[in-house]
Amino acid sequence: MTTQDPPAAADPAPLVLDARGLACPLPVLRARKMLNRMEPGALLEVLATDPGSIKDFAAFCRHTGDVLVESGQEGEVLRYLIRRREAGAVKG
Repeated sequence: MTTQDPPAAADPAPLVLDARGLACPLPVLRARKMLNRMEPGALLEVLATDPGSIKDFAAFCRHTGDVLVESGQEGEVLRYLIRRREAGAVKG
């Protein structure tokens, strides 16, 4: 897994979405719903167990303009840290 844009030291704690046990496309759909209600620049941490979510979240962020700050795996749990796109950012 990768780190693309490290979180800033002053970032508040991210909101957490527990999507463990959910199959594609539910983790991404639930993340989208939460991100749409969040302020620009806010962080969302997603916990998932669906191996397909690796490609799903990368594609989702490319499409929406949200930033996949980092991702990783601990055991069966996949973790994604996503920064809500800035206001006025163009969706792809």
